[in-house]
Amino acid sequence: MTARSVITESKPPLPLSWISIGFFAAFHILAVLAVGCFSWSALGVALFLHWLFGSIGICLGYHRLLSHRSFQVPKLLEYAIAIIGALAIQGGPIFWVAGHRLHHAHTEDEEKDPYSSRRGFWWSHIVWLFYPRPEFFDYKQYSKFAPDLARDPFYRWLNRYHLFLQIPLAAILYLCGGLPFVIYGIFLRSVILWHSTWLINSATHLYGYRNFPDIKDDSRNLWWAAILTYGEGWHNNHHAYPKVAKAGLRWWEIDVTWWAIKTLQLLGLAKKVSMPPTR
Repeated sequence: MTARSVITESKPPLPLSWISIGFFAAFHILAVLAVGCFSWSALGVALFLHWLFGSIGICLGYHRLLSHRSFQVPKLLEYAIAIIGALAIQGGPIFWVAGHRLHHAHTEDEEKDPYSSRRGFWWSHIVWLFYPRPEFFDYKQYSKFAPDLARDPFYRWLNRYHLFLQIPLAAILYLCGGLPFVIYGIFLRSVILWHSTWLINSATHLYGYRNFPDIKDDSRNLWWAAILTYGEGWHNNHHAYPKVAKAGLRWWEIDVTWWAIKTLQLLGLAKKVSMPPTR
């Protein structure tokens, strides 16, 4: 038996998930229907929900609050923000947080980072979702990396049933604006928000500048990704100070999500807000 065959046997090909492919393909196809039912109000709904679910739900909630605990809010508000994050259809909170913590613990490692950029742009952008490795997608395995959330019955429930939240959302959208609101508010919004968020996994590890060149990974600050993700595109800053609530550190590095955190702080709702060290 050759060394090459031993390596091949020890690393069998990853199974392709046709369920995942079908799910994402269906959303992309349905999003195209937006062309035929355009209205300014429907577009406004899509843009508003992109901000609400993206900036407040994912960036502020799943990322800076739950993954890194860069600030604290009252528990009921934390739960409400987590529900907003779950409405983004990017996985349950335990799944998302565990994957992101693994990304920081093993940045760009081809085996331990779920969406390692060293596997190529498209792998880190979307293809990793089509090859669900058990250590990243099996609850019993990935929940070990988010034990604080896995101990909470509410987060276990939300992690399991988050997709069902789209049913009341679709009903509300339909009652408010008919089928165009559903197409724009769920399908078009989801597709645009997915690709916006995924750019942080893919593009910001390939393009942009580095305020902190000594960081031992390829994270970069990419201005247009920061615009699309409400501040998450200042990724090199974030990898330098992952537990800091503010991603934009220079005056021109606009961080819309930080504005929301600062507003919560001014209202007395955000406590123990972690700030970058004085340089």
